[in-house]
Amino acid sequence: MAKVVALEAAVRPSARQPHLVQTRKEQGIIMKNILCVALLIASVCGAEEAAQFNAAETNVWGAEYPRVDAAGRVQLRIKAPEATKVRLNFWSGPKVDMEKQADGFWTFTTESMVPGLHYYVFNVDGADVSDPGSKAFFGGSRYVSAVEVPEPGSTYYSIQDVPHGQVRDVWYHSDVTGTWRHAMVYLPPDYEAQPKKRYPVLYLQHGGGEDETGWIRQGRANFILDNLIAAREARPMIIVMAYGYASRAGSPAPNLTGPTLGSPQAAQARNEMAKVFEDDVTQALIPFVDKTYRTLPDRDHRAMAGLSMGGFQTFHVTLNHLDLFSHIGGFSGIGGMLEDRKYDLKTDFNGAFADPAAFAKKVHLLYFGVGTAEPERFTARIRSLHTALSEAGVEHVYWESPGTDHEWQTWRRDLKDFAARIFRK
Repeated sequence: MAKVVALEAAVRPSARQPHLVQTRKEQGIIMKNILCVALLIASVCGAEEAAQFNAAETNVWGAEYPRVDAAGRVQLRIKAPEATKVRLNFWSGPKVDMEKQADGFWTFTTESMVPGLHYYVFNVDGADVSDPGSKAFFGGSRYVSAVEVPEPGSTYYSIQDVPHGQVRDVWYHSDVTGTWRHAMVYLPPDYEAQPKKRYPVLYLQHGGGEDETGWIRQGRANFILDNLIAAREARPMIIVMAYGYASRAGSPAPNLTGPTLGSPQAAQARNEMAKVFEDDVTQALIPFVDKTYRTLPDRDHRAMAGLSMGGFQTFHVTLNHLDLFSHIGGFSGIGGMLEDRKYDLKTDFNGAFADPAAFAKKVHLLYFGVGTAEPERFTARIRSLHTALSEAGVEHVYWESPGTDHEWQTWRRDLKDFAARIFRK
């Protein structure tokens, strides 16, 4: 900006000089200099504005947009010169009309967004389309775009200069479903270097409309564990992430989309799938993992947690099999009722909480968390269970993620907290 100031000084008459009547030529020179100054200022300001935004880390190689600035604002654009209307739809954010530019691009800049990964799509003349500048992530039962808004000063879910574990794709056959099923397995950094060492296992479930890749691609569970282990804040462990949808061999898949949410039909379909998944985990997945990897194959060294639908599944599986699990976590999701009434811990959850002292001897950690900005249907039920457990004297950990919605930043924070607490006894 020093050059701009000097140039401005050059076109101002000196206060010491007597007032002179300017000729047309002199006036033209002054106006030309003023115009140059204005253009220089505009170019500097424009460069500063552009420099504030950088390509998102979730972009495909070489893509300039989406762009994110230090305040968490996101700039998006899509080229659709023949379109008459383009809308931007962030699932946990703005849903707005975009503005068409002269070059055929439609653009929009958001207000500051909460840090984390945000799903979005463009709607071009009524058709949802992904952003060609973004990588694709599986969410909402389809591949969609997403943009990562960094959390200032936070590195716990970023790749760091620490030893890294491995993530493996595995297939196992399930007699329960009559199919080959896919899972992802995280092995801690020292797994290959310590051939005689055995490890505890965390079974970690995705949410509704997502799949077994979510905790790695969206949640960055491997980096979270790498960093916790390197800082000696978590015990080295194996993490198993399985596909959460299942139908029994010889039976059609339950219809989870047709029935109205909360209806008896929807509850029946959900419960049917939960039972099949429970059998798959206990009869096929756990035996496969214990046979394939160097695990500590007992209940004291086995945990399960999940987000949203995965939290419901976790409660369903673990509370029916306390002979297999001793650590339980629900992130924005818990098992049990969906209707609006107070919990009756003598009978709900098959009476698992009826005797708090007996429960405490079996379960080393009962944990659930929720984002403070999540919809009421999630926060109300989870807080209600927290209150009921507290009044009944059932030991548990309840944590709220400040400012986050039903989204990955909530669940990343939950995993970081949960993983640091398990397998400590």
